Amino acid sequence: MRVLIVGCGYVGLPLGKELARQGHAVFGLRRSALAADEMQSAGIHPLLADVTQATTFAKLPCDFDWVVNCAASGGGGADDYRKIYLEGNRNLVSWLAGSPLKKFIYTSSTSVYGQNDGSMVTEKSPAEPDADTAKVLVETEKLLLAAAAERQFPAVVLRVAGIYGPARGHWFKQFLRGAARIEGDGTRWLNMIHRDDLIGVIIAALKNGKPGEIFNAADNEPVSQLTFFEWLAAELKRPLPPKVAADAEAWRRRGVTNKRVSNAKLRAELKYEFQFPDFRAGYAAEIARLNSSWLRS
Repeated sequence: MRVLIVGCGYVGLPLGKELARQGHAVFGLRRSALAADEMQSAGIHPLLADVTQATTFAKLPCDFDWVVNCAASGGGGADDYRKIYLEGNRNLVSWLAGSPLKKFIYTSSTSVYGQNDGSMVTEKSPAEPDADTAKVLVETEKLLLAAAAERQFPAVVLRVAGIYGPARGHWFKQFLRGAARIEGDGTRWLNMIHRDDLIGVIIAALKNGKPGEIFNAADNEPVSQLTFFEWLAAELKRPLPPKVAADAEAWRRRGVTNKRVSNAKLRAELKYEFQFPDFRAGYAAEIARLNSSWLRS
């Protein structure tokens, strides 16, 4: 297959490397040429364009079988999200119209679920977030699903949980720095997925995902904040982080939610088997990686 990866960063670069290893012709699209050498070393052909600027696609080939859009905003507010995600995907749909495209994967986020009652959410649960950034992601999903329904655009949406892996993992890094805090009684649920599993899920969706479908991309076991830190403290032989009062208003401003994300549909329909089915397996690997780097230094 001829594959285009939009956004060759933390997820896109190793995804492209794995697809190239499997024998696909892989192209990677970025806004700058800074990572061109790294992409070529991974077996990815660099392309230069900006998803927020439709005119930059004019001279690029568009004869791709598979496209994965895992471009990230790099933070920012709703305006940045609107440019990168909503307008970016709209530009991609227009550019790829009439091409031989067989599958288009978009990595959305489980932040589209605004539930705060600790309930289990599935792809059929309401996606009605309070955060402005998450509302843009909902708009983006609707754009792609409408294109799938009305124009046979082969879009598949992955709602991705918190990504962790080499040099990544918000709560883990906070814990290592001694900056982590347990909020309230620590019962708020966290949902995660290891980067390597996300890559596997994307490839499974390229092969088996039906256009117009949504899949939650999270591992098999949501974990409470307290349980996560208790496990880390025991593994690293460090004290538990201190507790701080839960601030409902601050949570609302940050778009913090409290829900358990089910991946049952992903496992049933995409037939994906997780390398790291829960946080223990994934973070044990990261701790081993850290210990190895400390020994070498």
